[in-house]
Amino acid sequence: MHRWMTVLCAMCCAVTATAEVTLNANYLHVEVALPPTLSNLDPVPEDIGLAGALTGLKDNQTTGRFLDQKYDLAETYVPEGDDPIAMAKELLSASPYLILSAPATVQTVIADLPEAQGALIFNTSAGDLSLRDADCRANLFHTLPSDAMRTDALAQVFVQKRWTDLVMITGTHPQDVTYAQSMRRSLTKFGLALSGEKEWAFDADMRRNAAQEVPLFTQDFGDYDAMILADELHDFGRYVLYNTWEARPVTGSEGLSAVTWSPVIEQWGAAQLQSRFEKAHERPMKSQDYAAWAAMRTLGEAVTRTNTVDPTTLRDYILSDAFELAGFKGRPLTYRAWNGQLRQPIAIVHPRALVAQAPLDGFLHQVNELDSLGLDQPESTCEAFQ
Repeated sequence: MHRWMTVLCAMCCAVTATAEVTLNANYLHVEVALPPTLSNLDPVPEDIGLAGALTGLKDNQTTGRFLDQKYDLAETYVPEGDDPIAMAKELLSASPYLILSAPATVQTVIADLPEAQGALIFNTSAGDLSLRDADCRANLFHTLPSDAMRTDALAQVFVQKRWTDLVMITGTHPQDVTYAQSMRRSLTKFGLALSGEKEWAFDADMRRNAAQEVPLFTQDFGDYDAMILADELHDFGRYVLYNTWEARPVTGSEGLSAVTWSPVIEQWGAAQLQSRFEKAHERPMKSQDYAAWAAMRTLGEAVTRTNTVDPTTLRDYILSDAFELAGFKGRPLTYRAWNGQLRQPIAIVHPRALVAQAPLDGFLHQVNELDSLGLDQPESTCEAFQ
């Protein structure tokens, strides 16, 4: 009995001697003016992204209570027209952990700051492929999928369903143009091509004229298997559905879409995450919310496994084969060691249900099936992670 008490005392003393670990992170949102759209049916939530980060913070704190680990998150909003770089300098001087919602051009400038060297910065808002390729930074990780991951997921659907005769309508906003470029790349990657393409440049109010204008606009396409919409601002696409000259599937930014996250995802424990988020923020979780949640949970998972807040140690662990994040997507999520992109399945959805999850069956990869989505290592020109 005396020996057992001695061992127990030693164990308790060891636990008591463990130093408390505290991780302080910052969330920085840079306001960007959005062009007007035809409808305000789906307004962008004021707390988009931040709400996801706060949900991830609460998850970290729940686990941390049992491990003597503490987490804190301070949020900062930079109004349109103010200088986000000065604020980023201040935040990075206080903490090396920054969750970032900003345009791609702003993110690279922030990542290049002297104060950012050795920091861990998480991109939760920009899907630009260039950030994962030639413009990559060693301190910039991406929890939001690239546009290429989303368009590759849809291209896999086209191949599986044998929709080989494809047409596309492209909006004029920069986000639309970028998405269209990514879609053309994905179609080429999977042996497909467009048989027709038109630019949407209407100034008319489609809420009144869609039933007359859209059939005339799409008549020139003739027959086809499926239509792709490049309308990332969700401006005109909703008026194209069910108004086309030919009754064919509509995909892309509207209709059948490839998304990071959606309220219709309920499998793999996702319903639990959805309900916790809605209870806390009184709205459904959106893709940028999920990306910010994943960023905060990445830090929490790394701290839990290493019991340190040293950024170099955490970075090495996050990029190692040992790291896995339970992301409610049916398989563990990991980071690509060559460009900092979080590997993750992409949901194929319509507004009412989950249709499929890419990578689809039959799309294999020599290393990881998730690398069939987006920029693969042999294609990458990113040198910062080498």
